[in-house]
Amino acid sequence: MLSNYLPALIFLGVASTLALVLLALGTGIGQFFSKAPNDPAKLSSYECGFEAVEETRMKFDVRYYLVAILFIVFDLEIAFLFPWAVALNSIGIFGLIAMGIFLGILIVGFIYEWKKGALEWD
Repeated sequence: MLSNYLPALIFLGVASTLALVLLALGTGIGQFFSKAPNDPAKLSSYECGFEAVEETRMKFDVRYYLVAILFIVFDLEIAFLFPWAVALNSIGIFGLIAMGIFLGILIVGFIYEWKKGALEWD
């Protein structure tokens, strides 16, 4: 029974060891090359070379989140297309029709969003 899980346990052990070694190296190298820990320049906020002129906790427009969600939806569409394209020979005409329906629904949603102006960034 343990032999079935042995490759996974070895992988977890190697990954955990590598993560700890990289964290230790980063911390050690960072402390070796860093300035004094209380250096005011290092502790100050940095925004593209300019001093902060507004509150850092400003509110974002809802359209930003809407565009982000739309990107995720259409990105997932592409993620579903790759395995479908690989398995197209084995799933046959049924898979082609199912993907056509899936893409049709997404196209209708995309047209609806376009008409509503959800993709406009003013």
